[in-house]
Amino acid sequence: MVIRTHKKLLITLLASASSLLVAQSSLAAPVVLQLDYEIPVQQNQVAFVPFAGDSVLSPIILNDLSRTELTVTNKNLPQQPRSSSELAGTLPVWQQLGIPYLVVGSTRTDRGKIVTNYEVIDVQSGQVLGGKQSLSSDKDAQSMRYAGHVIADKIYELITGTPGDFSGRIAYIEETGRGNNKVSRLKVMDADGENAKTITEVTGSIFSPAWSPDANRIAYAVQREKSYPVIYVQNVSGGAAHVITPYPGSNLSPSFSPDGSKILFSSSFEGSANIYETSSSGGTPRKLTNWPSSEVQPNYAPDGKSFVFVSDRAGFNKPQIYRYEFGSGRTTKVSNSGYATSPQFSSDGTQIAFLSGRSAAIMNSNGAVTANLGNTGIDEAPSFSPNGKRVVYASIQGGKGVLTIKSLNGGQSFGKSGQGIIRSPVWSANPK
Repeated sequence: MVIRTHKKLLITLLASASSLLVAQSSLAAPVVLQLDYEIPVQQNQVAFVPFAGDSVLSPIILNDLSRTELTVTNKNLPQQPRSSSELAGTLPVWQQLGIPYLVVGSTRTDRGKIVTNYEVIDVQSGQVLGGKQSLSSDKDAQSMRYAGHVIADKIYELITGTPGDFSGRIAYIEETGRGNNKVSRLKVMDADGENAKTITEVTGSIFSPAWSPDANRIAYAVQREKSYPVIYVQNVSGGAAHVITPYPGSNLSPSFSPDGSKILFSSSFEGSANIYETSSSGGTPRKLTNWPSSEVQPNYAPDGKSFVFVSDRAGFNKPQIYRYEFGSGRTTKVSNSGYATSPQFSSDGTQIAFLSGRSAAIMNSNGAVTANLGNTGIDEAPSFSPNGKRVVYASIQGGKGVLTIKSLNGGQSFGKSGQGIIRSPVWSANPK
């Protein structure tokens, strides 16, 4: 979103303010507004005033917003207001600063909860975008972190018109050791790379985690020594995982339907690998593909009317991405590159992240490549953030596994290293 300061309007407002000062010079109490010093015009789009009474939420919110295409500052501000009402006499000073948007707020304790009131102000007009916002949260660190991300989501949406992607979480696999000593951990972290927690740990391999639409469950495949991969579904908040594919074959790549009631997966329990659909609680699967080739890595389209998958029907070592339509059963080829695997839809269905050879890439729904993120050194594709503005992908840098969160529209990108090798990061939707 390109935001420009309207200098003509700014000059008019300043002139009017100066006239007001002259007209009221005879009053006993001086007007608070003063324009007799220079304020450096800034190129930032958002001025963020740390919330009054708070030391926890503000750093989280500022960090989140700073990772987007918005440029945000909390430095060299002329005032530390906690609400729009405190700007009544000083709005022209903020207008002279040259920053289009101002975020102010405060926190207080109410019956054991932390209540945060905040406002996003259009500095030129003095209007509060969307009115005063309020959020109540528990006092514990986990709840406070989540509240900070939710507030950042709302601030981003009020300014850009697009929901933020900070309250979604990222699941990934961390592998240490080799052979019979390999240990795999399924971990979940916040979208800012912090607050990582282990969901499950196995001696063996974990593959292809997938979030449920409500971000409460994760499906994933586990392969222990001398056994086939089996798909589990587990609640992120705790509890035992349950098996949904107790079949003697390679059961891999689960994908939840948009309503969370079904799961697509690939399996070789009837011979060559095909795509199946089953209830997310388990049950008899329905076979959807029946080609003599291998069909793997299904991923539901956001509208649930189709899914994409990978097939080698074009020839050995020539995998391509295809789309299957539930209504007609028709299958069409989507990808145009020589080697295309691991498709993942964006939340609006207009883009598909995939692996093009050894490079992470993005194509539109017609197969045209729109972004190439480069060779990651690992055979895995990126995963979109909830609003499609960022992606997360795994790579190897300096012999270490790294998670990279990359902006697709000019925002800040950053990486997080882990122990051993990192695989298969996938971004959840924002919890409802």
